[in-house]
Amino acid sequence: VQLQASGGGLVQAGGSLRLSCAASGRTFSSYTLGWFRQAPGKEREFVAAISVSGSSSYYRDSVKGRFTVSRDNAKNAVYLQMNSLKPEDTGVYYCAGGAGTNYYRSGSYNYWGQGTLVTVSS
Repeated sequence: VQLQASGGGLVQAGGSLRLSCAASGRTFSSYTLGWFRQAPGKEREFVAAISVSGSSSYYRDSVKGRFTVSRDNAKNAVYLQMNSLKPEDTGVYYCAGGAGTNYYRSGSYNYWGQGTLVTVSS
């Protein structure tokens, strides 16, 4: 499975962005899909994940109520709608796919996109 993230950019605080991640490979629909981010000088951190069926989604506390993860298995795509963005949301956002059970751990994901930069100005 190959993943390609897009949709990043520069936005003012309070604004919105929608990240997309396109995947190739027939087993895409079999994987949990996640979004991680890495701010300058910091470790990569979990942002959100969605189950294989799309019926369950998970978020880090700081983005709950602002971010929404979704997937379209027919289009081999996963999305991250980000609203009410804050400067602390700045970072490179990565999409990932994997079969691990711990959706919040990067080690549970086998496949990673190249990342897309999100910059939120105050």
